[in-house]
Amino acid sequence: GVFAMQYGPGAENAFAGVATAFSDSSPVVFLPLGHPRETAQLFPMFKSSRTYASITKSVEEVILPDEVGNVMRRAFAQAKNGRPGPVMVEIPADVHSTEVAVDPGKYQQVRTTRSAGDARDIDEAAGMLLAASCPMILAGQGVFYAEATDELRQLAELLQAPVMTTFDGKSAFPEDHALALGSGGGTFTGPGRHILHKSDLLFGVGCSFTRHGIATPVIPPGKKIIHATNDTRDLHKAFAADLGILGDAKLVLGQLIEAVGDRLGGKARSNGVAQELASQREAWLGRWQGKLRSDERPINPYRVISEFMRVVNPAEAIVTHDSGSPREQLNPFYRATRPRGYVGWGKSHQLGTGLGLAIGAKVAAPDKFCVNFMGDAAFGMTGLDFETAVRCNIPITTIVLNNSTMAIETHAMRLSHQYYRARDLGGNYANIGRDLGGWSERVADPAQIGDAILRARRQNEDGKAALLEFITSQEQGFSHRRGAAE
Repeated sequence: GVFAMQYGPGAENAFAGVATAFSDSSPVVFLPLGHPRETAQLFPMFKSSRTYASITKSVEEVILPDEVGNVMRRAFAQAKNGRPGPVMVEIPADVHSTEVAVDPGKYQQVRTTRSAGDARDIDEAAGMLLAASCPMILAGQGVFYAEATDELRQLAELLQAPVMTTFDGKSAFPEDHALALGSGGGTFTGPGRHILHKSDLLFGVGCSFTRHGIATPVIPPGKKIIHATNDTRDLHKAFAADLGILGDAKLVLGQLIEAVGDRLGGKARSNGVAQELASQREAWLGRWQGKLRSDERPINPYRVISEFMRVVNPAEAIVTHDSGSPREQLNPFYRATRPRGYVGWGKSHQLGTGLGLAIGAKVAAPDKFCVNFMGDAAFGMTGLDFETAVRCNIPITTIVLNNSTMAIETHAMRLSHQYYRARDLGGNYANIGRDLGGWSERVADPAQIGDAILRARRQNEDGKAALLEFITSQEQGFSHRRGAAE
């Protein structure tokens, strides 16, 4: 994507969004206007090229107007090659207003350059994968950028290797597949937690193995690690890999499919792991039925998630979470079945990010039911941006889980809450959504959850943005949060 903004407040307010793009490796070319060259270096002028250097893949300033073509070519080359990320070009106001002789017809589009893995590394990796008694695959969002979801599934099926995704990579592997472990990081599915500890070899592809604890899983000790990445900075960064493969995820997976297939004679392994996962999943879900089917009031947020999955086909939807409780609650239980059917994020996790992502998803995929789940604290940060969806006729559904508190911060904010009630929140968000011009509904009865979601979807189909506010309990139970017991 490309985003332009004014100097001063425009560039200053964009910082959180660019930080998220940087931490989650999202390719964005953003073009802040700069102060005129004669004053740009003077106190107290805000200078984007200096301020944004730490959260961008590259930074350049257009000093000479005639060089704008070369500068833009370099910017798009950075954005389209290697690990994606935000690329900044600052354009001073006096340069911006200068006319230059440029022939757009002579512009040559920058191509993406990809490289496969070293053949010796591929051969060694195939041998290690087949020698392991319980290999596991960890897939990150690099699988999306490489368009490698088909290859990921093929390799997993050949090896009969369970697949976990990072939060950013959620939906890269169909979560209704017999080998799916769901996403792992701050929370895990039951099967995911089980296999993460049982596995003796972990093959990471399109992921960074960043030791994060929310967006990515922390790897238990004692495992062999194969790491395939297109960024040398990731190799041996947080965990010492037994084998590193530098290359594009699609090409590397294709090489491994061929190498493993040759050794297996084209037939998939048979190891009974699919049956083991089915048993683990059944037991895990059984332990959570009390919350997923709860009739309590205020509504248990897990009941909202369960009802959403009951009435919405995930193949027809694009869903995203928000920071805090909605992320930790949604990620283990929502089953994304198609690539990019879920927009995961979280290495830099500003409250309220999900609303803008849902708007962008609807613009990119207007035929999908695009939904963001957010808490009341997140709504307080960006909720008024719901008006953007209304004004621009972008029919999304925003689900606000209103529990009148920042429940996930109960232990972290004890003193501030004791003295200043810092976690307490209040408001009628359905009324706000209605006053902003959208359709809205407030739901307190768990029996009405499914029908309310369907009503919101019909409003979307009629071209209207919808906001659903569910009055929920201060639920603090999470599925294997950060490796802890349930």
